[in-house]
Amino acid sequence: QVQLVESGGGLVQAGGSLRLSCAASGHTFSMYAMGWFRQAPGKERDFVAAITRSGLNTYYADSVKGRFTISRDNAENTVYLQMSSLKPEDTAVYYCAARMGSLNYYYQARDRESFGSWGQGTQVTVSS
Repeated sequence: QVQLVESGGGLVQAGGSLRLSCAASGHTFSMYAMGWFRQAPGKERDFVAAITRSGLNTYYADSVKGRFTISRDNAENTVYLQMSSLKPEDTAVYYCAARMGSLNYYYQARDRESFGSWGQGTQVTVSS
């Protein structure tokens, strides 16, 4: 099973940007589709973005489309989430997740139960 460690969270003003990183170890990174999810206090863990094993295809929640970009570097075993035009409602703990195998449909990308490995999370706070 792959181990995941997120970094890059912090406090930022509305309209600002942050880049989250997720470093993977313990298994062949390129075998996994990767995703980002977030959880605000008192709410469920929601899908944010996902990327296929090759990096050629990406999926986004409507709430972040056009503002967030997911990417990966298979040589560095790292997946990124570039967040721009941040809003206070983006405040949450952001989790990186790995899914063994292919990712062909949006419904698969947003299904957190299909991601078998999770990081510990990194806090993102957006002030108004």
